[in-house]
Amino acid sequence: MSKTVICLANTEAQAETIVQRLNETGIPTSDVSVLFPDKSGSRDFAHEHNTKAPEGTAIGVSAGGVTGGALGLLAGIGALAIPGVGPFIAAGPIMAALSGAAVGAAIGGIAGALIGMGIPEIEAKQYEAKIKEGNILISVHAEDGDVVDRVEAIMKDAGAADITSTGEASVSDDERMPRSAQR
Repeated sequence: MSKTVICLANTEAQAETIVQRLNETGIPTSDVSVLFPDKSGSRDFAHEHNTKAPEGTAIGVSAGGVTGGALGLLAGIGALAIPGVGPFIAAGPIMAALSGAAVGAAIGGIAGALIGMGIPEIEAKQYEAKIKEGNILISVHAEDGDVVDRVEAIMKDAGAADITSTGEASVSDDERMPRSAQR
């Protein structure tokens, strides 16, 4: 059964360390998602790549990468405005979840997207609150227990908080990865 491993990073540098270590150990970047508040404005963080972000909560265009750093390895990075929550930067499969039907669900926002990815509601609400406070959510899709253990060890070694794993909702690869990130 597929699982999602999730943690919170306190800083962008810590998030980049985790993403870089995941990449170095062979975790596909298409299985890694990152979500954090857009404090400085997306123009300072990413550059235009001429691909449109999914309809709904997306604003502007999807960005093709980050100006330096390991977060630039992630596919489908872009700026989102989540109603009632604010502006965020998202990359990876979570971009599709935030841009899809989960945002319009009764819970809505980040918690709704996380629930749609298989995270229990109470944990999803706790993660949403911590992300709003400025933490960076990192989630990794894992196919087997060995990968889960490796991902959790990387997150722990980097000092991440609130590390957990949960069974994923049944989601196809097309739903997990935004069309703009599939090449």
